[in-house]
Amino acid sequence: MTILIWCLFAATLLPYLAKAPVAIAMNKLGGYDNNHPRAQQTQLTGFGARALAAHQNAFESLIIFIPAVLLAIATNTITDSITVLAITHVIARVAYNIFYLLNIGLIRSIVWGIATVSSFAIIWQCIP
Repeated sequence: MTILIWCLFAATLLPYLAKAPVAIAMNKLGGYDNNHPRAQQTQLTGFGARALAAHQNAFESLIIFIPAVLLAIATNTITDSITVLAITHVIARVAYNIFYLLNIGLIRSIVWGIATVSSFAIIWQCIP
């Protein structure tokens, strides 16, 4: 169970880590506008726009992963395969952000699929 909790922690931390490239891009856009950051983010292009999309998608991925891991813990369905799926999800999400920033769309989409399928597979394995 400890590995699942660490995976949950890592996945929850990823959106906040993904904010760093957004902040860097915003800073290059005339300085970080802390009074109106969302308005400034709409002006981002290229790398900055991709960084913002990766940041937002990191939050979106949590809506599947968090309940999946909590379901595994709550139902005491903590198997080696569920642990591997949780680790796979986290690794795929890190890779997703990297490929998004590097503008490598096809591989980014593939690792997005791997992360998403991993989360649903965790849920599937909890069904009695």
